[in-house]
Amino acid sequence: MLRERGLRLTPQRQLILEAVHELGHATPEQILHTVRERAAGVNITTVYRTLELLEELGLVSHTHLSHGSPTYHAAGEDQHVHLVCRNCGGIDEVDPAIMNPVSEQLLKERDFRVDVGHVSLFGVCGDCKE
Repeated sequence: MLRERGLRLTPQRQLILEAVHELGHATPEQILHTVRERAAGVNITTVYRTLELLEELGLVSHTHLSHGSPTYHAAGEDQHVHLVCRNCGGIDEVDPAIMNPVSEQLLKERDFRVDVGHVSLFGVCGDCKE
């Protein structure tokens, strides 16, 4: 895909893409940490620029799971709703069909189409509730 757009698949780009796939949901800082285990010279600016490029190409997507950095994951994954625990920071995923009643009501009442791939619900997980 990169070559089709006249771009090179550099070692840094390859490492960053591999880190996204390996980590599942990860912030740019977490991706940097993983990449630096293999290539110490990569910096955070390179990670952010590469993630932007990979997102433009449709290879990764991001969502905001907190007030901090965006969280990236491979774009080829099925869409899912993120469940984020405010206590431990854990992230779980559920089928986007869980949002169907809300999505249908928003479409009917507001002509608003929900992008389920970017939905994050915050609360307390079962482990932390106890």
